[in-house]
Amino acid sequence: MQTIARYFQFTERQTDYRREILGGATTFVTMVYIAAVNPSILAEAFGRDLFGELVFATCVAAAFSTILMGLLANYPFALAPGMGLNAYLSYTIILGMGVRWDLALGIVFASGILFTLLSLFRIREALINAVPEDLKHATAVGIGLFIAFIGLKNAGVITGSPATLVTLGSLRTIPALLSLAGTFAIAVMLSRRWKGAILFGVLAVTGGSILLGQTPFPSSFLSLPEWPHRLLGVAIETTPAAFDITLIHVVFAFLFVDVFDTMGTFVGLSQRSGFLDDQGRLPRANRALLADSVGTMAGAVLGTSTVTTYIESAAGISAGARTGFASVVTGGLFLVALFFTPFISSIPVFATAPALIVVGVLMAASVTRIDWEDITSAVPAFLTAIVMPLSFSIADGVAIGLVSYPIIKRIGGKGTDVHPLVDVLAVIFIARYILLD
Repeated sequence: MQTIARYFQFTERQTDYRREILGGATTFVTMVYIAAVNPSILAEAFGRDLFGELVFATCVAAAFSTILMGLLANYPFALAPGMGLNAYLSYTIILGMGVRWDLALGIVFASGILFTLLSLFRIREALINAVPEDLKHATAVGIGLFIAFIGLKNAGVITGSPATLVTLGSLRTIPALLSLAGTFAIAVMLSRRWKGAILFGVLAVTGGSILLGQTPFPSSFLSLPEWPHRLLGVAIETTPAAFDITLIHVVFAFLFVDVFDTMGTFVGLSQRSGFLDDQGRLPRANRALLADSVGTMAGAVLGTSTVTTYIESAAGISAGARTGFASVVTGGLFLVALFFTPFISSIPVFATAPALIVVGVLMAASVTRIDWEDITSAVPAFLTAIVMPLSFSIADGVAIGLVSYPIIKRIGGKGTDVHPLVDVLAVIFIARYILLD
């Protein structure tokens, strides 16, 4: 046990087994929905008969990449097939463009190869280090607003409106009332410094949902996982075809979104948890990025869409996680989840809403670290933070910030504040939106 504690630097990070296990479990509970949601989305295009194999691919890909993150980079960041990218793969690439699902997996694997090359040559690490401090703080705020918005939406507190885009939902529904009660309960427990407040809140809402008849009691708790004999390895076989001139733009679309979505998530989580050094850089960033890119390749081989770092990791960090041991715990629970798919599927999405809302509040505290007195920093920072929830995209929030920052700084006479790489990123983003939108 002491050897493990030394490897994960428990003493240096001022943590212990209890905090790491609790943090890892909290992260798992807030993102375990992916074990049921990702297979459902992919099965729409792959075929419903592949649902069981997709559950296996999802859980094992999440477990492998999350454990790799913990062992390689020693950060409590969890990974899994990303929401949004899975829908893009199913509805746009396969159903929309008519690309075969096996070839689509080859496209994901090809983008993973490019991710890995960018990580090995430290290009992605250099990009993260070039992001100015105010935008890093704004990214944390934006992610906080984003995940709180997701939580409110999942709870039904906020809903769509044809007139105003979004509006207040009905607060008389049981899911909304349970979610709000869970949010208040977590806030009270945190104020009283109860350990595991976020985890207890999610479990309490789940229990209340079952008791009130909103969620059916699981018909069974255990089931044997289904081996992905039709999915396993087809991505490698179809990768050469993915580099065809007619598909290469799709490969780069996956590359673009994952690079900057991951960059924004890393910066936000690291800023919130205090992992950044005195120069605002993330130690071992290249190892963390490598775990992310290798995870995408492994996920494609298993038969699932692009793997990315989850903002729900903030819930585990808020619960006390400070080392990669928490990631090992989260990854291990995903392996266990393979045998508890019926039970996991019974956790309603609104049960995780209180965790997302409260963590959003905690992350939004970074707003005080932005230099609001300097308008050339304040405007890009504000745009970064506000665009993330409104566009429902971390990558788009990062983009607007990195485009506006060098323009306003240079025209405003403060060009020396701009790192040359930020200028390059601004040009890339502008070209991307002109050519691809």
